[in-house]
Amino acid sequence: MTEIYAIVLFLIVLFVLLGTGVWVGLALMGVAWVGMELFTTRPVGDAMITTIWASSSSWTLTALPLFIWMGEILYRTRLSEDMFKGLSPWLARLPGGLVHTNIVACTVFAAVSGSSAATLTTVGKMSIPELRARRYPEKMIIGTLAGAATLGLMIPPSLALIVYGVTVNESITKLFFAGVFPGLLLAAMFMGYVAVVSFTSKDWNPSVETGMSFGEKIANSRFLLPVFALIAVVIGSMYLGYATATEAAAIGVIGALTLALFQGSLTATSFRESLMGAMRTSAMIALILAGAAFLKLSMGFTGLPRALADGIAAMELGRFQLLMALLVFYIVLGMFLDGISSVVLTMAIVEPMVRSAGIDLIWFGIFVVVVVEMAQITPPIGFNLFVLQGMTEHEMGYITKAALPMFAIMVLMVFVLIWFPELATWLPDNLRQTPG
Repeated sequence: MTEIYAIVLFLIVLFVLLGTGVWVGLALMGVAWVGMELFTTRPVGDAMITTIWASSSSWTLTALPLFIWMGEILYRTRLSEDMFKGLSPWLARLPGGLVHTNIVACTVFAAVSGSSAATLTTVGKMSIPELRARRYPEKMIIGTLAGAATLGLMIPPSLALIVYGVTVNESITKLFFAGVFPGLLLAAMFMGYVAVVSFTSKDWNPSVETGMSFGEKIANSRFLLPVFALIAVVIGSMYLGYATATEAAAIGVIGALTLALFQGSLTATSFRESLMGAMRTSAMIALILAGAAFLKLSMGFTGLPRALADGIAAMELGRFQLLMALLVFYIVLGMFLDGISSVVLTMAIVEPMVRSAGIDLIWFGIFVVVVVEMAQITPPIGFNLFVLQGMTEHEMGYITKAALPMFAIMVLMVFVLIWFPELATWLPDNLRQTPG
């Protein structure tokens, strides 16, 4: 019965704090404080200070602000404009036409950003005016942007995977490569949906693109070289074993600064704005991680995670049943919290369950990220929906309906991962070990 009281108390305190507008990180610390005061005899202050310091001084966590800074620098370059010039000649003749630029550009930018919001804003500013001018269906423009931008959480370098790896103490590099094939497959599924709609929709009547010769297409592809070179250096250095995730992030920052310098977009103002943007985002995530670490310690002292894991084990849920329960749980949670908060808020309870069920934690990280990607496009707190509302001035209901097919595709992706777990595990299992 003690465990039931602890669960009820934790939930009441958490929802009260979140409902009053307290920052997520501070809300987690508040819940942990109450739990330790009521259920343990250990001095709470000493435990909190020690835990927060340990979580904040993690070397693995160093990769997070560096990747965020890299994305902030690239956000202020002409990268998105150049990507459209380079991609559009190759994609115009595909079924679905230039709508594919939303998906491919989001996939490419996700590989140098790691942030869903940065991916959506950067690509959206470039593609929305261009696609509207060519009379592509508005719902398809918005829906593909909302869905494809979530790839920033999946394709390395992913901030969500860094946070997950730090939380469960798994290799960031292995998690990065576990996300490559699922991320590319999800992008291909989005593109397949666009192709099907282009054949079946009566509203599909865009302007016909004038053809380019093969030589002209090759010439336009030069605009893609900078971003592909940066991706190759950052991801390749990890895959070939020359750099850890943190070292690759530092290489990425240097590459992004060099790219911005050659494009003429690196000014004192843009440098300062990128630095401050990275500091704000990093501080927010670090506070959430610190609160989550303290909550994990508090729950460990109360015995709550072990009791829940034992309870689920007693229910004799199979692996598939447990995953379905977690799928529903994270979808509901994602309606009220962003993806990173959902991960750190729940791992203290979910990790013991997953371990006891014999589920690979690298694979489970990809499963969780696919599910929390849905949180970016589910009302009422879907962050991508708010960003799109500000960019397009449509009603929230309109944007939600436009994004609904992408949500369904992500649900299908969860089942594909369950049926074919090698999608996420093959690459990290065959990954060359990185130094340090």
